[in-house]
Amino acid sequence: MNVVQARQRPAPVGIAGLSEAVIDLSAIRDNVRTFRRLAPRQDVLAVVKADAFGHGAVPVARAAIEAGATWLGVARADEALQLRAAGLTAPLLTWLYDAAELMLLGDMDVDVSVSTVAELQQVASVPAVKYVHLKLDTGLHRAGSTPDQWIELTRAAARHEALGTLVVRGIWSHLSHGDAPDAVQSRKQLQLLRTGVLLARRAGLMPSVLHLANSAGAITLDAPEMDLIRIGAGLYGIDETGIGLRPAMRLMSKAAQVRRIRAGEGVSYGHDFVAERDTTVLLVPIGYADGIPRVTAGQASVLCRGVRMPVVGRIAMDQFVVDAGAVAVDAGEPVTIFGDGSQGEPTAKEWADWAGTIPHDIYCGIGTRVPRRYQEATR
Repeated sequence: MNVVQARQRPAPVGIAGLSEAVIDLSAIRDNVRTFRRLAPRQDVLAVVKADAFGHGAVPVARAAIEAGATWLGVARADEALQLRAAGLTAPLLTWLYDAAELMLLGDMDVDVSVSTVAELQQVASVPAVKYVHLKLDTGLHRAGSTPDQWIELTRAAARHEALGTLVVRGIWSHLSHGDAPDAVQSRKQLQLLRTGVLLARRAGLMPSVLHLANSAGAITLDAPEMDLIRIGAGLYGIDETGIGLRPAMRLMSKAAQVRRIRAGEGVSYGHDFVAERDTTVLLVPIGYADGIPRVTAGQASVLCRGVRMPVVGRIAMDQFVVDAGAVAVDAGEPVTIFGDGSQGEPTAKEWADWAGTIPHDIYCGIGTRVPRRYQEATR
């Protein structure tokens, strides 16, 4: 079993079962084109980490490249190797790896991020690794070289370039407030990165790729000297800046069972919900093991027969219950859990609000029991 197989089991893809996530690849392409139009001076790096936020890394990466993205980005080494094993050849950056994975990454022509001199030495000791991106911590305070260690790191990198052991292809950082409309903190970070690039050049480095902005930062931050924008959330239609992005995932299920209950009867564990009137309830066969947030019980709703219906009672591991009221519903009736909102259904943003989280969390949480089905929607 290879590294990819051992570490990451792809989400099942196939015919619809009880539930499915329908991925509109045309939305992925449209979102890439939107960023290319709004930031024409920068190339696009499509971030497809975490199985493309649950959408499926390989199909999404292919769609993004077809629409004009020139780079791919992932967090972990196994994610990078999965893309290469699928035949994707675009420049590819990963930023989380260990020493045992460097040979494979080098053999697969994957760029790696470096934050410290110790990491640099580790990478330089593996001849297969050619390209690195030096990361400067400009304020997120997560990964990246601290400013006081930056000169030492750039000088060490320049020595390795002179020896031919590696090439510093990029310098980058990560915004802490990329979605802030006034972008004050982002401008401070941009200025720190500019200083870092100047110091790197004084050390003898000539990086060809500079990148800082995420999806929102690509819109809120004016940084013409940057070569790349890294599009993660925006790729999937998470529209933090209101630029008209299209959500790509629609989560579907069906009414597995339909029953009448009387006033005073309770639903699901603990009878947190007790019917105030005779009503019809639907059993929807998807639960918190599949990514439906348990904490949304009593707040969430779904769409069935064109009507918003509330989720009632506790959400269970494999199923939840919906109150259909007086609406006539047959077993097998489609249920839309979330989509783009165009048919009146909830959006992933609504589910995130009900759960007290962000849409990224909702998308990434949809588990591997839910098949992904890919389509090309037309408008």
